[in-house]
Amino acid sequence: MHYMETYNASEGFFGIQSDPADKSMLLMLDYDVFYEFIPMDHLEEPEGHIVPLSGVELNKNYAMLISTSCGLWRYMIGDTVMFTSRNPYKFIITGRTKYFINAFGEELIMDNAEKGLAYACQQTGAEILDYTAAPVFMDEHAKCRHQWLIEFAKEPADLQQFAHLLDQYLQSINSDYEAKRFHDITLQHLEIVKARRGLFNDWLKSKGKLGGQHKIPRLSNSRKHIDELLERNVE
Repeated sequence: MHYMETYNASEGFFGIQSDPADKSMLLMLDYDVFYEFIPMDHLEEPEGHIVPLSGVELNKNYAMLISTSCGLWRYMIGDTVMFTSRNPYKFIITGRTKYFINAFGEELIMDNAEKGLAYACQQTGAEILDYTAAPVFMDEHAKCRHQWLIEFAKEPADLQQFAHLLDQYLQSINSDYEAKRFHDITLQHLEIVKARRGLFNDWLKSKGKLGGQHKIPRLSNSRKHIDELLERNVE
């Protein structure tokens, strides 16, 4: 049995995996959907930067806008995509428009985070249940960094080594993050805080959002969620 990826929502049907050997999906151009894209570095000021399908670049993250015959006009679907081919148009989903950190120009997206954590786990034998990350804009030493709150199913033997592996891998796959980490000038080494078991479920329950339809906000430019979680992070 072969499982094929599809990308659809109540607003439309957007993609189908046309080749089992390629995880990219073929963009559906004949399903009554008109596509436009916002580069993620212009998400908060899109005017003048919206790109038509013919103008997309490969290996660049975009927020997707759709207009349909049902009446939607420049509706932001909420996902971020990256094109892997222009002929035909093929893409992968890299995350959500609300899950990213760009407090210092580092443009860290959820796809980066997932790959970095997977690498660090592979190297250390750790296993992760849940996590979230947000920027520390300036601590008592006037230093800025990313703070990761992680609930482990299996903890690494050395948490500092885990943090170092994650930081190094993020630099290797994200040139913007690497530039901001250069000589610790803009961004200091990331910090990992270990979450107590059950913290994220307890937090979701307190919000009335416990269940499969609700997800932990993985990355955020705001500290609202992570600060609420840290307040609850006591045994």
